[in-house]
Amino acid sequence: CAACFQGEWVWVDSDIGVPIGAKVKVTKSGRRLLVDDDGKEKSLSQEQEASLKIMHPTSVEGVDDMIKLGDMNEAGLLRNLLLRHKRDIIYTYTGSVLVAVNPYQAYPLYSVDQVQMYHGRQLGELPPHIYAIAESAYGNMTRNLRNQCCIISGESGAGKTESTKLILQYLAAVSGELSHQQIEEQILQSNPILEAFGNAKTIRNDNSSRFGKYLEIFFNKDGVIEGARVEQYLLEKSRVCHQAPHERNYHMFYCMLAGVTAEEKKTLSLGDAKEYTFLSKGDTVDCEGRDDAKDYKIICSAMKVLTFSESQCQEILKLLAAILHLGNICFEGEFPVCSFQVRKSSLASSLTHRSFMTNRERVTKPLSAEQASDSRDAFVKAIYNKLFVWIVGKINNVIYKKLANNPKSSFLSIGLLDIFGFENFKTNSFEQLCINFANEKLQQFFVGHIFKLEQKEYRKEDIVWNKIRFSDNQNILDVLAVKPCNLLALIDEESHFPKGSDLTMLNKMNQQHSGNKTYIASKSEHHTDFGIRHFAGVVHYDSKGFLEKNRDAVSFDIIKMVDLTTNKLLHQIFETELSTNVGKIGNNSKVIMTPKNSLRSDSRKQVTTLSAQFRQSLDSLMKALSACQPFFIRCFKPNNEKQSKVFDRELCMRQLRYSGMMDTIRIRKLGYPIRHTFVEFLHRYRVLLKTTVCDPKTVSRHNHTFDLTNPLWAVFLSRFFCLCLSYRKSFLKKRRAAVVLLLSRLISQTYLFFKKRNVPTPVEETSVETSEQKIVTAASSTPTPSVEEEEEDDEFDEGSDEFSFNAFSSLHFQGNADHTHFNQRLRQPLLHHDDEGDALACLTIWWIILRYMGDMPEPRPVDATSQSSTIASRQLPQRQGRRLSSLVGLDQNFTEEDNILIGEGPTLDRPLSSLEKLQFIIGYALSRPNIRDEIYCQICKQLVNNKNRRSRMQGWILLSICLGIFPPSEVFMKYLERFVRRGPDGYGKYCAERLTRTAANSARKELPCWTEEQAAKSKKPIDVAVTIEDDRAIRLQVDSASTSAEVCQAVADQIGLRDTYGFSLSGRHVFDAVSQCEQEMRRQGKKEKDAPWRLSIRKELFTPWHDTSVDPISTDLIYRQVIKGIKMGEYTSDNDNDYVHLGAQNYYIQFGSACNKDNVGKVVEECISTTLLEKKSKTKWIELINTAHMEVNDSHFSDTGSLSLATVKGEFVLTSADAVEMAALIEKNLDGLRRRSVYALAQQDVGKPDDPAFLLCKRGDLLLVKDRSGFPDNNVMKVTNQRTGAECAVHKDTVQFLPTLEKPTDVMLSKTLFLEASKTDALTQFARCRRPAAKDAGRHGAGKVVVRERLWACSREPLKQPLLKSLLGNSDLSNLACSIFTDILGTNYMGDYPIKHARSPLELTDQIFGPATQHEALQDEVYCQIMRQMTNNPSRLSMERGWQLMWLCLGLFRPSPNLQKHTQHFLESRPRDQLAPGCLKRLHQMSRKEPRKLPPHPVEVDAIQQNSTQIFHKIHFPNDTSDVRHNTRLQTLGWDIHQRALDHTIDFIYMEEQNYFFDSLRQTSEAPKKAKKVKEGNPAMAPYRVIFKRKLWFNVSPGKDLVADLTFHFPQELPRYLRGYHNCTKEDMTNLGGLLFRVEVDSDRSQFVMIPRMLRELVPADQLKIMSPEEWKKHIVSAYNRQSGITVQEAKIAFLKDISSWPTFGCSFFEVKVSPQDEFTAWFVRQQFEETELLVMHPFSRITEYQSDSGYFEMTIGTMGNIFVCETTQVSGCFIFIFNNGKMHKQIHYSIDQSVPESSFLLFLLIVS
Repeated sequence: CAACFQGEWVWVDSDIGVPIGAKVKVTKSGRRLLVDDDGKEKSLSQEQEASLKIMHPTSVEGVDDMIKLGDMNEAGLLRNLLLRHKRDIIYTYTGSVLVAVNPYQAYPLYSVDQVQMYHGRQLGELPPHIYAIAESAYGNMTRNLRNQCCIISGESGAGKTESTKLILQYLAAVSGELSHQQIEEQILQSNPILEAFGNAKTIRNDNSSRFGKYLEIFFNKDGVIEGARVEQYLLEKSRVCHQAPHERNYHMFYCMLAGVTAEEKKTLSLGDAKEYTFLSKGDTVDCEGRDDAKDYKIICSAMKVLTFSESQCQEILKLLAAILHLGNICFEGEFPVCSFQVRKSSLASSLTHRSFMTNRERVTKPLSAEQASDSRDAFVKAIYNKLFVWIVGKINNVIYKKLANNPKSSFLSIGLLDIFGFENFKTNSFEQLCINFANEKLQQFFVGHIFKLEQKEYRKEDIVWNKIRFSDNQNILDVLAVKPCNLLALIDEESHFPKGSDLTMLNKMNQQHSGNKTYIASKSEHHTDFGIRHFAGVVHYDSKGFLEKNRDAVSFDIIKMVDLTTNKLLHQIFETELSTNVGKIGNNSKVIMTPKNSLRSDSRKQVTTLSAQFRQSLDSLMKALSACQPFFIRCFKPNNEKQSKVFDRELCMRQLRYSGMMDTIRIRKLGYPIRHTFVEFLHRYRVLLKTTVCDPKTVSRHNHTFDLTNPLWAVFLSRFFCLCLSYRKSFLKKRRAAVVLLLSRLISQTYLFFKKRNVPTPVEETSVETSEQKIVTAASSTPTPSVEEEEEDDEFDEGSDEFSFNAFSSLHFQGNADHTHFNQRLRQPLLHHDDEGDALACLTIWWIILRYMGDMPEPRPVDATSQSSTIASRQLPQRQGRRLSSLVGLDQNFTEEDNILIGEGPTLDRPLSSLEKLQFIIGYALSRPNIRDEIYCQICKQLVNNKNRRSRMQGWILLSICLGIFPPSEVFMKYLERFVRRGPDGYGKYCAERLTRTAANSARKELPCWTEEQAAKSKKPIDVAVTIEDDRAIRLQVDSASTSAEVCQAVADQIGLRDTYGFSLSGRHVFDAVSQCEQEMRRQGKKEKDAPWRLSIRKELFTPWHDTSVDPISTDLIYRQVIKGIKMGEYTSDNDNDYVHLGAQNYYIQFGSACNKDNVGKVVEECISTTLLEKKSKTKWIELINTAHMEVNDSHFSDTGSLSLATVKGEFVLTSADAVEMAALIEKNLDGLRRRSVYALAQQDVGKPDDPAFLLCKRGDLLLVKDRSGFPDNNVMKVTNQRTGAECAVHKDTVQFLPTLEKPTDVMLSKTLFLEASKTDALTQFARCRRPAAKDAGRHGAGKVVVRERLWACSREPLKQPLLKSLLGNSDLSNLACSIFTDILGTNYMGDYPIKHARSPLELTDQIFGPATQHEALQDEVYCQIMRQMTNNPSRLSMERGWQLMWLCLGLFRPSPNLQKHTQHFLESRPRDQLAPGCLKRLHQMSRKEPRKLPPHPVEVDAIQQNSTQIFHKIHFPNDTSDVRHNTRLQTLGWDIHQRALDHTIDFIYMEEQNYFFDSLRQTSEAPKKAKKVKEGNPAMAPYRVIFKRKLWFNVSPGKDLVADLTFHFPQELPRYLRGYHNCTKEDMTNLGGLLFRVEVDSDRSQFVMIPRMLRELVPADQLKIMSPEEWKKHIVSAYNRQSGITVQEAKIAFLKDISSWPTFGCSFFEVKVSPQDEFTAWFVRQQFEETELLVMHPFSRITEYQSDSGYFEMTIGTMGNIFVCETTQVSGCFIFIFNNGKMHKQIHYSIDQSVPESSFLLFLLIVS
């Protein structure tokens, strides 16, 4: 059923013949819909439902390599390309084949940074890119010293030419880094020239290559470009004379006409393009997106780089002009001959007459107008073709010059093939046949390389293989050029017959091939067309003109005319024909055009037809390609209209089918992925050979046979395909299978694949024979004793005291075992073991120890009989634990259900390396802790009285390694410590230290690694480099027992890290992680020593009280860790906005507020993961982060998760393998919070009436602890009762400290005391708390249900009582609640209830939110009312307005804790609404902030009504803007400006910094109550301006901060000075006047005459009249001259330095009137410095009354009632702070009359002592 598929992506049949993707959707009404990839919805019928197929997850999201697709079909490939095309991802891999989809728009994917990114990287390491293919070719060439080629194929318009240029650019870039030559630039500059002369606009492509090009680039052994060579194929000559509708001639003609100068045009007699027949036949002379004039300049520049001389360029222009003039000839008028430089009569005769030889004389015959036109066209085509060949030759002379004299074999090369794509036009001629023939050859090469060679290799190796059917086009090539009487042969044959015609040719073709399915014969004798079923589709060709084009001939008369020309270039390009044929004119009427081609050998016989030449060139090309290692780039075009963002499924499906992509994926997916050479195979798996000796030097490969009766092989042959499948399953599933199966599969695969290959030169191996058996030793690094082994006395003395090993053996060894060396197998363990599995394991370990020490030789491989006899069949008790095979990687036999060891597995009875044996021994010790003492005893036993020196050394190495991995039991500890201290050759001290450290740091969990074994041999510590997050490498010395904590502390000591808590490496022990890396390398078949491991430290644990300011080094490391973690995908989020937010913060931290797209790009690369970049393009991420950058100042990193066990929100059960460690960590955090907390709960009623020092408190009171050790008695604390406000002391045992650093809310306290149950759904819960709406409601439950149902759905009627029961007891709040709901329903808001007197949205928002900001009890009511009206509301407009109200509400106050989670659920359940995500974000933000105090500002209301969630407010200081959000505080706004403009070291103070910006703005800008009443519905808002100024001038020192001086200090002080607010001398004024004059005119002395007019800008206003203007000028000029040599900026600083010494510097001045003496104007100065002289002083006790109103502030002073009134019009609003003895006493706000047109909002202090 469809419900089963709901939400799933499925495949649906489509009209294009291939299923498309769609998502199943079931509506609430049960209607079943399909939403396809284009977003279109359609009903799902039952018939369709039956055909639905679930889409594989890889097809849902798309993959970068289509081999990974789970849906291995055409639909999967097509949808993958579609998804990536939608995400602007144009490149996709199919194995090593790159699919490039033409985007038809420019992308920033090819910068220098991209080149650096892909250089040196393997294919597949980075996202698909054409640079990756280029790098692979370049890398393979330099590594393998083999020539490479890139074959770029696809339809016309698919982007082949651009892809070729990009590869060329990449190769030139990587080579240019190593080269000091100009050859790279010359090769690049050949492109514009070849494109100009060889490319043209077609209906499918604006820059279509009309010739084939093979560019071979030559490199030296260092990978530096030494030269290149261009081969061109089959230029479309007919385009010079004829173009199809809407197509153009070659670019060069239009570039020449647009780019040459007027003088050159006059010289060449040229006009506009529309005037020439050859340029206007396609009715198109312009090409959108191309600038022909600009391109002409580029072409000329390129020609200079390639050493074209000026005269050669002019000769080229002459020939091009002559071609255009010839095209306009109608054979009636004069002939333009200036460009050809021949006589008119000669040109006219050669074009209008044709001469031929009879038996005795030459006869000249006049031509008809049509024949003359054809002759002219043939001549023009010959000229252009020969000119193009000459230009290519000229280019090769430059770029190939250095290599011409050197053998080609001395260089390596990369070839780039850019050849015409498959073509199928309305009319197809001979050129299209040749082009499509070339594409058939290339398709065969692709098929042969990818498919045929693959299957041929399998057949050669006799591997059973199901042949895959693929699209083979050999039958097409047979018809075209292979079989006898093929089409091209018939065309050539008919071309040689004098009377041959197109009709006779077509008849022969129909006759020979009419029965072939590939050939489509003409319908009748009157039709001139035939068809070919190409691999890309059927193409019909018009045979008209075939023979003429194939003959490629020019008449003798024209050649004779060319011979007479004085045009050097024309003569030069026809030089071959002239020298070869002119002397033989006696018997020929035509000269055959056979230009020399560099791919053809000179010794070959010249061919006479164009098709033969082309076939010869194509054969040479295919031979060259076959000698190279090829890379394929399949170019796709998404649509035929050349439009971006348009994906034509049918067109792309057709391209997929004939490109071979499906078969490529199938063959690569089903093939054998693992292949070895015979040498590698023999070296790795020779242990399976039946013979005991394998010396590749003397023994032939064919003498060695694999025993297929071996069970290893039998298992493989019977379960081969199952194992192939299991190889691709998860590691856990692979581990459940026996390792023998995996080993057999690998061996069988490689053996079958290389079974019959010739034996290469073998590697040398040695063998040692004993008297008993032959032993292969090459596989083991453990020394094997020989008969010549020298014995010596054992000098080791283990002593005989009470803790000697001898004493321990006497007490604990079983049977007759003693403590001395023994080289035979044990029959029972040395110690007693209750577990039989432990006992068996001990016997196996003894065997391995003997082999490790060399006391027993390595065994030979066993056959099937002996192998089966060694497997025990005993059933052991059940034992849980870790498998040994997963630890050691060896084959062990386990019971299927019990997972326990049964004896010794067959793979142990083979040669093992020393590391394998070591890991086997220690692996058992780790998995079976009870046998650890046994292992130590066995090793110690073999070290006592051992006379073999080499064996003893191996034993001490083994013992020292074990001592670094696991400790002995407490019983054996003293004995072992005593034993190792007496060890020889430095091992005593070394082993004792390891034993001590391992005992202290506990046992390891992983096997020893190769690094540890090497260190044990040298008895030295291990040198490691520990990488920290800032990429520094810290060198340390560690050992096997080193722990993460020790390494972290050592690193911290070196780098000065103080806050080390939570920093660690991976796991507890350092080398456990290294061991895991080496085990993974072995699973991959590689050597352990090659494991690429490194140590790095990161922060793993965080405490709730973590303070980032404590340790800047720690903070920096954590920050870098977070950024890298986001990049690597360690920290993920389902919301892309989170990544945008973090990226914006990262940008701000690195680069500050200045926006720079290049820097944003760096941030994207630094912190946006590759997966996200594939989902959205890099350009899109840059745009998003750039937009979000303005919001970063009000954003903070926040933790989204919490970890707890029993919390006030409920109990949580956490399940983990590390439950003990987790519990300890939680308890540590809680304990740390309690120790730092200053909040406690009274646990009981405490009180002593007779002792008032003790506080009477009730159980549950919140206490603020002032001093936890304030009294002599440590059990007594000073506290403040938060309920009563009284201070007292309580005993510690009567309170409970709360684990919090912030004051808990009342709700949290109540939950802590009573552990309330979790609340149910918000609306239902609140409904239950409410009374029934009507008093006469029914008493039965049904009636209540009806009321509840109506209560929480959209309503169109006002409320009669509030929704919340808590408001019913307060009539005032109840009435307000009902009024609020009516306003919500109002006409100008949600519009669900018509109101007679409509009010503005601002009035409604004031009345909706105003009461709630003043009464906290109404806040939940407002939320519930809004959510109620948004539930089941059918009106789209009403819902939109409801979301607006929700948005505003969430910016004012938060819902109560009871309601918050339900509000969150309400928002999360509506993700498709435009404002829902933003509302959810605001909910989280508001939950951390204090509520607003006033309703929304008009700016906020206007913005949200336009669905704008961002408000940009102009701040009037240096004309900058700042993004101010609805809940932005003044502190945040000030900090934003501070960060953008000022020195960050300056401390800032913001008045009322915790107030919200819009609250403060509203207080200031609202019309005062006393202002004139305005009309109802239009509330007045005073115009305002927000100014950012410096108001507190403490410690201002000019010159210290230039930004502050120039931005604030100088602009603020200059007006005060010019208004005359300062007392200054005449000398001060003249000196400052000189500085200000320099500020105005800089060093322009000509402005001296303007000084009298500028005096008001130079001198204080009240001092202008003390001297005449001329005197002022004289003094100012003198001062100006004295100050010469300083800049304008320095002049401003000097001005500030001069006035900073004055006592009134930095003061704020206000013009005031003091009543009752109105005529007296005084200055009221707000003093900022204590040392400044006070103008007036009023003791605070003398101020009896004060008040303020619009524009004035009034104080009554003294008992006599003296009134002091201050009036001003300088500010519209002031906040006045009255201070009494340093403490704020009163805050007053006032604003002036509304008549002020525009004024300022200002914050200042009035200090009254």
